[in-house]
Amino acid sequence: MSRINASVDISRRPEEVFRYLTNPEHLPEWQKSAVRVRRISGAPGQAGEKVRVTRHMGRRDFDTDVELTKVDPPRSWHVHGTEGPVRPDLEGTVEPLDGGRRSRVTFSLDFEGHGMGKVLVPLVVKPGIRKEMARDEQTLKEILERGATG
Repeated sequence: MSRINASVDISRRPEEVFRYLTNPEHLPEWQKSAVRVRRISGAPGQAGEKVRVTRHMGRRDFDTDVELTKVDPPRSWHVHGTEGPVRPDLEGTVEPLDGGRRSRVTFSLDFEGHGMGKVLVPLVVKPGIRKEMARDEQTLKEILERGATG
């Protein structure tokens, strides 16, 4: 299946945006489906960090373990699902705008389905995420432009 790609411009410095985005504890603040996040292992913000993200999809909550596989502050990061029925593969970038006073965040997202996730990904997850992403990006923009930091 094709990746879902989206971008949003934020009036904050790339370093601040990157720090916020790569701290998984912030996910429930700006992603509607994220219910909670629990660190499993690894150093925060470093490649190898693993967290369990609980998401509400449909009528149920699902846990997905993800690993930060690549981090290049303040430019890019990569997160890949390692456990759970729906495993995300997210590549994120932060591009400086206006001499570094603003940022453009780009997300490239896909999913692997395992077990019942093979049915959920095309029928529920991808259509739901496509709708949710625009709201999530707007929420992220509002939070960061109000002054939240990583």
